Amino acid sequence: MVTRPRLRMRLGDLLVHEGILSEKQIEQALLEQRSSGRKLGQTLVDLGFIKEQQLLEFLAHQLNLQLIDLGERRLDANVARLLPEVQARRHRALVLEATDDVALVGMSDPADLAAMDAISAMLAPRQLDIAVVPESQLFEAFDNLYRRTQEIEQYASQLREEHSTGDEYDLGALTLDEDGDEATVARLLQSVFEDAVQVRASDIHIEPDEKGLRIRQRIDGLLQENIISEKGIAAALVLRLKLMAGLDISEKRLPQDGRFQMTVRKHNIDVRLSTLPVQHGEACVMRLLDQSSGLLSMEKTGMPAAMMRRVRRQISRPHGMILITGPTGSGKTTTLYGILNELNKPEKKIITVEDPVEYRLPRISQVQVNSKIGLHFANVLRTTLRQDPDILMVGEMRDKETVEIGLRGSITGHLVLSTLHTNDAVTSAMRLIDMGAPPYLVASALRAVLAQRLIRRNCEHCVQPLESDAADIALLRTVARGAQAEALEKAIAEQSFKRGAGCQRCNYTGYHGRIGVFELLEMDEAMIEALRNNDTHAFAQAARASKDFVTLAESALDYALSGVTSVEEVLSLAEGLETLPESPVEKVQDEALEGADNG
Repeated sequence: MVTRPRLRMRLGDLLVHEGILSEKQIEQALLEQRSSGRKLGQTLVDLGFIKEQQLLEFLAHQLNLQLIDLGERRLDANVARLLPEVQARRHRALVLEATDDVALVGMSDPADLAAMDAISAMLAPRQLDIAVVPESQLFEAFDNLYRRTQEIEQYASQLREEHSTGDEYDLGALTLDEDGDEATVARLLQSVFEDAVQVRASDIHIEPDEKGLRIRQRIDGLLQENIISEKGIAAALVLRLKLMAGLDISEKRLPQDGRFQMTVRKHNIDVRLSTLPVQHGEACVMRLLDQSSGLLSMEKTGMPAAMMRRVRRQISRPHGMILITGPTGSGKTTTLYGILNELNKPEKKIITVEDPVEYRLPRISQVQVNSKIGLHFANVLRTTLRQDPDILMVGEMRDKETVEIGLRGSITGHLVLSTLHTNDAVTSAMRLIDMGAPPYLVASALRAVLAQRLIRRNCEHCVQPLESDAADIALLRTVARGAQAEALEKAIAEQSFKRGAGCQRCNYTGYHGRIGVFELLEMDEAMIEALRNNDTHAFAQAARASKDFVTLAESALDYALSGVTSVEEVLSLAEGLETLPESPVEKVQDEALEGADNG
């Protein structure tokens, strides 16, 4: 049962009557509505005639309903699922609270009486209490609350019931029986992928355990896990994934790598699959690359405008080597492909040597390394130099031979781009020498090193001021230099640091999304001389004395000072780089422990 709120007149007439919109605007919106099929309120917002918040406040006032901001409420997924996802999305409605007698339902269009009747029937015998909620917030809530967890567990249980003869699956039967186990496995994997895309996961980990199956997703750099109690289904999942990636399904003792493509929620996803034999079977890790987001650009990296101008100046040079460094998962691929996309012009011949080719780019000759047939970085790179390229991209500098060929190519008229797994830009140049490259060659060829990391953004919906403790402040002071140190002292005095408190939109983590922090080192005469002399100490001193050089930790601190990220993220990054001294608290604890040991 529901008490139907009614408008005194039609929405368009009421908006004109109240002087909020003109008759001409309503007529234009009605014409657009007939062609699009959207509701009038949403059409008015899409046309820019009225802001969504203003429209909702108007509706709430006219219908005498409360207007609810979902970002300020902690929602329960079990309560939301009282209304099936299909119906929730169809009627733009979400169950916010529920008892045995009453259900509080948020709707973006509380004047939709047909939707209200349908919801009332599904939630009967509860009485409905209607509230107004922004449609944009509803869709975010749908993606967060209607996770595929229950669906995944249901398919896992069904698969276990369909096959109860033992722990191992019959390979022949499983690959041929499209109506039995195989169909259930396909539906289970589809649910796993849909859930991952829905929550913006970059990786999926499938790990067999002694008592079940562990499925973990990496979201904003951190893993979130779901444990399925059904034992023995991991073999079926791995088998299906191997078939999709074209791997050897009979080989379970050795690691294998492959890839496949699939469409999930209108996203074209390129999946890189890696299998590893573990104690209880085979573990799989899948890296998800969204190919539907269009060509990558340097602007999407989050690089500051001033640094981007410096990078563009470097990549516009006709020859020399530019390195992009950082650990796995630091965003090197996004930056590298953004640079390639910018350099990709008809007058430029570009060849890439990669393992694997992650994004397909038009006009660029992309070579996939294949060590099984002897197609290694070094011999492919040697051949590409005979293909008259202007620009070469080498996926990674892995060994002495690859480094030397790349360096020699860069001093013979080619621009060479590559990556290196190092902590920061300063250590990268010396790493090339440590790998066996002659110091004079590194000094002659290397033009710039761009180091990067990804840090989490504060959730913009729940971000709030947060006072940092004395120990954190002391550590931040060791990071800041020059003008930044003055800005830090001002932020400390004004207590202007911020941190997400945690809300439904960020899954109560306080963070939503990530942003890149960068460290660009451009070679000057002092650094080149230090490289030529293989003087690590002199090179580091020259680098830090460079006028435009900003460290990764300083870049992260800039974001904390502007409220984009938290102090916690800055200190986590700085500790990973080993640039922080021991904290005062840890020092006192260590001294106390030493005193106890001596006593």
